[in-house]
Amino acid sequence: MSRIGRMPVEIPAGVDVKVNGQEVTVKGPKGTLNQTFHKNMSIQKEGNAVIITRPNDEKLNRALHGLTRALIANMVNGVTKGFEKSLDIVGVGFRAQKQGKKLILTLGYSHPVEMEEPAGITIDVPAQDKIIVKGANKQLVGEVAAQIREKRPPEPYKGKGIKYTGETIIRKEGKTGGKGKK
Repeated sequence: MSRIGRMPVEIPAGVDVKVNGQEVTVKGPKGTLNQTFHKNMSIQKEGNAVIITRPNDEKLNRALHGLTRALIANMVNGVTKGFEKSLDIVGVGFRAQKQGKKLILTLGYSHPVEMEEPAGITIDVPAQDKIIVKGANKQLVGEVAAQIREKRPPEPYKGKGIKYTGETIIRKEGKTGGKGKK
């Protein structure tokens, strides 16, 4: 039995969970999330918890059991606490600023890079070199943070670019001024 899959998902006060066959809707103070799960998983709401069961011990069902439970737990967590990813901008002249719902990044290109804030996501810029992506949907928060990082990934020689807070960049040694061919 899956150790993660057999644990019930506790529903905190102020959160409403509706199970309609394979479709689960979670409504809370930070928004509403909706997701459809695999037909093999049996999802029931019993009292103040959601319980996921699997039909047999086939490899696919074992994998889906823990996955389904983790996704439902993330939905409940997202509508109560929310998720957040933090990015740092490293480099001289590199900066970020917010104008309404637009994120404007100056990253050493000939033009500023503009990004729209997607629905359900808020992007904060507390400082010129810091970006915080917040939202209820864990997958969407990670995806938006990855799209921002993709605009200028950190390079290995000087470490310039956009990186996740706490991410370590593996640095390379630069070229040495050795003798060339004559």
